[in-house]
Amino acid sequence: MKTSGKGAKMIYQLTLFLPNEPGCLARASSMLGDHGIQVYAIMVSSMNEAAIVRLICDDPERASQLLSEQGYHTMATRVLALEVLNRPGGLARLLQRLASVDLNVEYVYCCTLPGSAVDIIAVSGDPIDIKLNQAGIVGLSQDELVELGEAT
Repeated sequence: MKTSGKGAKMIYQLTLFLPNEPGCLARASSMLGDHGIQVYAIMVSSMNEAAIVRLICDDPERASQLLSEQGYHTMATRVLALEVLNRPGGLARLLQRLASVDLNVEYVYCCTLPGSAVDIIAVSGDPIDIKLNQAGIVGLSQDELVELGEAT
């Protein structure tokens, strides 16, 4: 799950599919914590008998491996992690820039790290890297996100 270094920076989000039952999310979360995986952002949506969990963590490759070894089904997806001005209209300006280059926003969720608000945005519309560059959008790399998360 390494980025190529070319084009816009994107990070990997893990999507975890769980039964929609008491304790399932707690067990997966505990397993990650027990192995030193830091979760920075999470979004959970349930649909009848299943739950979809989207995670941003410090080591998505290792997290995916650990979860898979425990029988969980995971999928890695490239998403943007963008520091956003934490004031009225900050998100709107960012979304307008994405729309200006014909990128569709599939979903957004956010996390707060020490001193920063970071929006996690899944976009579609090929070629994504070229369109992000045209809009002047450079996301955080995995290393930059981890550095923000470790700041005190």
